[in-house]
Amino acid sequence: MAPIEKNEQPKYLEGDIKASALELIGNTPLVALDRLYTGPGRILAKCEFMNPGASIKCRSSLSMINRAIASGELKPGEPVVEITSGNQGCGLAVVCAVLGHPLTLAMSKGNSAQRALHMEALGAKCVRVDQVEGTYGNVTYADVKAVEEVGMKIVEEQNAYFVNQFHNEANADAHYKSTGPEIWKQTGHHVDAFVATVGTSGTFAGTSRYLKEQNPDIKTYVVEPAGAEAIAGCPITKPLHLLQGSGYGWIPDLFKFEHMDGTLSVTDEEAVKYMKLVGEKEGLYVGYTSGANVAAAVKLLESGLIPEDAWVVTLLNDTGLKYTPVPEELFK
Repeated sequence: MAPIEKNEQPKYLEGDIKASALELIGNTPLVALDRLYTGPGRILAKCEFMNPGASIKCRSSLSMINRAIASGELKPGEPVVEITSGNQGCGLAVVCAVLGHPLTLAMSKGNSAQRALHMEALGAKCVRVDQVEGTYGNVTYADVKAVEEVGMKIVEEQNAYFVNQFHNEANADAHYKSTGPEIWKQTGHHVDAFVATVGTSGTFAGTSRYLKEQNPDIKTYVVEPAGAEAIAGCPITKPLHLLQGSGYGWIPDLFKFEHMDGTLSVTDEEAVKYMKLVGEKEGLYVGYTSGANVAAAVKLLESGLIPEDAWVVTLLNDTGLKYTPVPEELFK
């Protein structure tokens, strides 16, 4: 390549430059975890931590804000408010920064401080709410309700658009229109099973719906924290667990049983074990729910519920940089 003369601007091929961070959302790579799981069978993981907000929630953030703008519910420059465990807040912060909407987020103090730092670095305001019964790193349903109360007061005070991720159909639609089709294309239409943790259930609902429309024989499994298995219909015996943003102990409104074939439970120790293995074997630093997803994929392949040579697709939901380091005893 010839050197660029002084004052001469470099020339780029048309299409090489993205217009904004919004064009970085989605189209994440699908990676084979062949070093961690040597088969028979295969675990394929969608690298959602590569979204600009470092989690899968960028997809639903863009979908929900775009729909609000299209419907007229959200007008240029108007404020936006949401209740979050952190990842949705980070995704919304990316979207609102680009589109010029002031953003306020209510989040439990039980969620990692790194998430608050991330949101505020993108120009959002994060109001951290005292916990009712949980502890740092463990957020319960009661804690979420406390955050909701604070968040709704902020909505009223600011006369703001409330995103309402737990009840917003554009949440699930984001995955029906992007995550599912991407998986189907990237695997060459070879998907035997799909497993995913559930918070709002938008990811599972949208992705599983799309995949089953392509092939009804694809098996889809919800991943729940052991002791907080509401979808499985079990009593809630352990509301405190490490899987932030999932397993709140109730069945989300967006969840559809007709798109689920079964559930898989994962302990904190199993989630940490596979979170660590994804790092050591695959060179990817991911969060607890990602570890839980991989643990569940391994369990499914070893369960006899699907063929032993099946391809199981799951998600690496976010980066491990969003979390306070896990207690050392859980690595043992």
